[in-house]
Amino acid sequence: MKNRTLVRGLFLMAIALAFGLTSLRYPIGDLSRAGPGLFPAMISAMLLVIAVSTVIRSFFVERVALEFNFKNISLILGSLCGLAVISMYVNMIAGIIFMVFCSGFAASSYSVVRNVKISAGLVVMALALQKLLGLNLPLY
Repeated sequence: MKNRTLVRGLFLMAIALAFGLTSLRYPIGDLSRAGPGLFPAMISAMLLVIAVSTVIRSFFVERVALEFNFKNISLILGSLCGLAVISMYVNMIAGIIFMVFCSGFAASSYSVVRNVKISAGLVVMALALQKLLGLNLPLY
């Protein structure tokens, strides 16, 4: 039996190491003059700490069997692909709404109200990133 908590920690560790080692290709700088590699290095270091603590925790908690639900995996991947395609050909707001409502089918219970709230929150965050940080997002 594969322990779900252990596999989760190892997967997070792999992601943290992949992004952390890639960020070392860029100049780190220092805290007063941060380089482009500092932020991803810090985030991946924090993720690595969480991953290591998850792996350690997996030896002390009750084992939970790892199950793959391929329907849910395909729904999440399809909603991410739909976000990319709709953002490219229509706009990103429509892509965000599609992603939330499509990935909502992977949940144990489907709630339109919850999906509307999540969509609104993500659209507000995207607008904040566009207006406040000046990111070039094709929102409308």
